[in-house]
Amino acid sequence: MKKIISSSLILTLLFIAISCGQTAQTQYESSTTPKMQAVEEIDIEEEPIQAEVEEKALNQQAAEESSPADAEIPSELEPSKPKTSVKPKKSSITEPPKLEIKKKRVIVEERIPKAVKDVVKQKGNTRRTSIAPLPAKDKKKIALPSHKIWNNLLNIHVTSSGSVNYGAIKRKEILLDTYLKLLAENPVSSAWPRNEKMAYWINLYNAATVKLIVENYPTKSIQKLENGKPWDKKWIKSGNSTYSLNEIENSILRPRFKDARVHFAVNCAAQSCPRLMNKAFTASNLESLLEQNAKWFVNSKFNKISSKKVEISKIFKWYAVDFGNIITYLNKYSTTEIDGKANVSYLEYDWNLNGR
Repeated sequence: MKKIISSSLILTLLFIAISCGQTAQTQYESSTTPKMQAVEEIDIEEEPIQAEVEEKALNQQAAEESSPADAEIPSELEPSKPKTSVKPKKSSITEPPKLEIKKKRVIVEERIPKAVKDVVKQKGNTRRTSIAPLPAKDKKKIALPSHKIWNNLLNIHVTSSGSVNYGAIKRKEILLDTYLKLLAENPVSSAWPRNEKMAYWINLYNAATVKLIVENYPTKSIQKLENGKPWDKKWIKSGNSTYSLNEIENSILRPRFKDARVHFAVNCAAQSCPRLMNKAFTASNLESLLEQNAKWFVNSKFNKISSKKVEISKIFKWYAVDFGNIITYLNKYSTTEIDGKANVSYLEYDWNLNGR
């Protein structure tokens, strides 16, 4: 009986123990299940959000790389706000202001010369290209001395036949000095045209001759001056050099220009000299005045010309090397045809002043 009671008690205790265990397990499971479910729900909720953020971030990056730096992202590609508080990282690429960039580009393009653009635009040129310097500004034009003062003096005080009013010029000697100073301060430049150079030296010779007479006026002849050698006196300034009349004629005009007509252009202030023109020589009128005075002198009273006999100025004798065959040369300007075998002789030279 005792054994039966003991066995029943043991079974009862075992049943109670099993029941308590199941109750405890049920309570434990009931207490832990919501937490696990919550964790699982969070994991399930976070996975699609994280994937969506990553996918949209990649889409944004791809859009930025494929579109220009200054282009806007279309609204349909713009990522929507994430449901969580997780914010995508800001891109390190900052978009420059579109308007400012365009303005700067325009300014740069306007300042770049076309020659430079052409070099830069050459395709396949990966080497450093040396760009030629931009053309320099035009150099200042070489100043040429004006012959207006001299031209005015000649117009007023010299007749068409070459008679000079030295007394009137003496009263205006300051103008003559001004002109000679102008020529002295503006010497011939190698850049000048040939006619400009030749006109300069002819005018300088004639103005200097008139100055010699004016300084010693009244005088009957230029040969009365400087012990009969006025042409050898070195006093005529041109730049840093000083010349005599003989040097201007025989060292400059004759050898440099090789034109025999110069003998009809320079004047020695004598009656038998070719006339002093009543206008200044210039680059533009040089050729016409040389031709005009050559023709005038050959057919003037200073020469006697017929078809069989010619009596001519000693100028043709003194400078025969410049004229060549004298009959041929005279026939270029003479109104009378001269026979090739005509007799040639030379007249006495009148050194009296060509004044009035």
